[in-house]
Amino acid sequence: MTHVKTSPYYPRSNGKIERYHRTIKGDCIRVTTLWTVDDARQVVTDYVKHYNEARLHSAIGYITPYTKLAGQEEVFAARDAKLESARETRRLRRAAARENVA
Repeated sequence: MTHVKTSPYYPRSNGKIERYHRTIKGDCIRVTTLWTVDDARQVVTDYVKHYNEARLHSAIGYITPYTKLAGQEEVFAARDAKLESARETRRLRRAAARENVA
């Protein structure tokens, strides 16, 4: 292994961690008042738990990182079934609207 240093706040060299820090700052730290270091630790801990176990991530198919890591493939099947059902409902609604216009 080689230790490589990157410039701070330079997304091209370390974009993923910079984005993660931006998310924590914007969604967690700046939206609450932190009085002590312990308060900050607790708020960040709770947010990281939410981020990994409850928040849906578009980059991995609108599932949680915990679900992806656990390999719960049935989530994908259930999501695909819901999407197909919604598409069919929209298709029928549009067809009914066209019939009413004609």
